[in-house]
Amino acid sequence: MPQFFHDKRLYYTPIEFGLSHIGGTWKMPILWRLQEKPLRFSELKKDIPHITDKMLTSQLRELESKEMIHREVFPVVPPKVEYSLTEKGKKSIPVIETIMQFGYDLMKDEGIVFPPKE
Repeated sequence: MPQFFHDKRLYYTPIEFGLSHIGGTWKMPILWRLQEKPLRFSELKKDIPHITDKMLTSQLRELESKEMIHREVFPVVPPKVEYSLTEKGKKSIPVIETIMQFGYDLMKDEGIVFPPKE
C-alpha cells in the first residue's frame, strides 16, 4: 500500500490515518458524549470521571486541531466555552458505535456482565 504524508506526518494506511483522528483512550469517549449536544469542559469532565484536567484539555485541543470538534467561546463573564461536533466529527459516531458493539460482543463472549450487577 502506498504511503502518504499529511500535516508533516507519514501514514501507511487509511486505518492509521483514521485512528490518528479518533484513536487513543479518550478521543472516542469525548466524541461520543458530544453527539447529542454541545458540552462545557466541566460537563465532559463529569461524564468521563477518570480523565485528568490536563489530559482532557490536551485531547480537546487535538480534536479541535483535527477539525473533529468546534470550540465556541462566549463573550460573557465568567467565560463560557462549549464544545460541539463538527460535520467531520459527526462522521465518527457510526464508527464509534460499531466499536462499542464489538466491545459488548467481546464482553458477552467472555461472560462479562455489563453494567455489573451489584
